[in-house]
Amino acid sequence: MASVEIYRYLSVNEREIALDPEGYLVDLDDWSPEVAQALAAEEGRELTDEHWEVITVLRDFYAHFETAPAMRPLVKAVGQALGPDKGKSLHLLRLFPDSPAKVGARLAGLPKPANCL
Repeated sequence: MASVEIYRYLSVNEREIALDPEGYLVDLDDWSPEVAQALAAEEGRELTDEHWEVITVLRDFYAHFETAPAMRPLVKAVGQALGPDKGKSLHLLRLFPDSPAKVGARLAGLPKPANCL
């Protein structure tokens, strides 16, 4: 396994969570809902129930496929799990304006999706 550069630490519940230079967890086992909330707060985001729905879909996708989905597979997975109204890129862009796949994966404690710049 390749070593990952630790760029900084996020303090959550008196624990130091190692992050890489792009803000992704160095150790995926460090993830918790509190870590997601702390990461979101750093970006000025407040996680709503709709955010948590997508984070759950992302974590389920990763558990099944062992990879974080890029945008198209994410849209499809959200549509299958949450219905066609939520399985649209516009819905995901409203929740995660910068890049739904990248930001969602980071908040879900997953690695950066392979096809995202």
